[in-house]
Amino acid sequence: MRTGRPKASLVLTTEERLELDSLAHRSRSAPWLARRARLVLACAEGVDSSRVARRLRMSPTTVSKWRARFIVDRVAGLFDEPRPGAPRQIEDAKIEELIVRTLETTPRGATHWSTRSMAKATGFSHMTISRVWRAFGLKPHRSETFKLSPDPLLVEKVRDIVGLYLNPPEHAVVLCVDEKSQIQALDRTAPLLPMRPGQAERRTHDYKRHGVTSLFAALDVKNGQVLGQMHRRHRSLEFRKFLDQIDANVPGNLDVHLIMDNYGTHKTPVIHQWLAKRPRFHVHFTPTYGSWLNMVERWFAELTTKQIRRGSHRSVPELERAIREFIDANNAEPKPFVWTKSADEILASIARFAQRTFDTHTS
Repeated sequence: MRTGRPKASLVLTTEERLELDSLAHRSRSAPWLARRARLVLACAEGVDSSRVARRLRMSPTTVSKWRARFIVDRVAGLFDEPRPGAPRQIEDAKIEELIVRTLETTPRGATHWSTRSMAKATGFSHMTISRVWRAFGLKPHRSETFKLSPDPLLVEKVRDIVGLYLNPPEHAVVLCVDEKSQIQALDRTAPLLPMRPGQAERRTHDYKRHGVTSLFAALDVKNGQVLGQMHRRHRSLEFRKFLDQIDANVPGNLDVHLIMDNYGTHKTPVIHQWLAKRPRFHVHFTPTYGSWLNMVERWFAELTTKQIRRGSHRSVPELERAIREFIDANNAEPKPFVWTKSADEILASIARFAQRTFDTHTS
């Protein structure tokens, strides 16, 4: 027989259920908030508090607490109340003045503010400046680069290439093709000192050059495998040899869609003639300054980070062996990159950025 006071019923409205489901599953929810949302959703299904506690690995007391808080204050009751602390000593007007000064001025003789230069100019401590900047997401010490594409066919090319990523054609293979040119075989002037407990790997800042090589690569969008070929030069003649390798490795009953940039070696008469003789090859050019659309660039970044940047190579053949070893390891356990953004999302983002650039320039 049930004893004690009867529990107040917990019934969710449609809006509350949608909001709780969002809090419980979206990636940006704080872990503690997501657990409380799942707790309430479970209780709303009529599950006993002890079972909810076992399922979510928390105590029955915790379940009862947040169940009761929700019944009284609804969704707002799941958030922590403001914690007591020392009263604020800086007025909102002073904070606003600090933010405006950070955004619209620069210190004398410098391009950007630091916490200490701003502290000296305003009379606040550098820790106060740091907290305010962190609260408003300001990072004066950082700077990023950008390049807007002037390609008149930008929209058409973005839709074409993204369409190949999200909805690849049947009976065809989609290959992202490019070359990583002028890869240097670098050897440090002293042997590397290996990593030890409490000490990172160390190497000299200077190096010896032993020549260069160029890597032609084709990334299969579907399975993540890479076809590579290395040459000491990167002319249209070498690119045609790489196309011959692609032609030999792709089954003859499949069409081949090549995604590549507007580099000169890709558009010479020799390449035009080669493609004209092979109607199963279809070329999709990325927009001008739009190499970020070519997924093989992401693979090149992996190659640089994991093999080339920290490698030490005493000759070009040694460098080429290291690159082939990286390709073989990739193809042994390939992991394709997953394209997530639609063409509309990309174009909307470019439009917003272009408008912001225009407004900043004309203001």
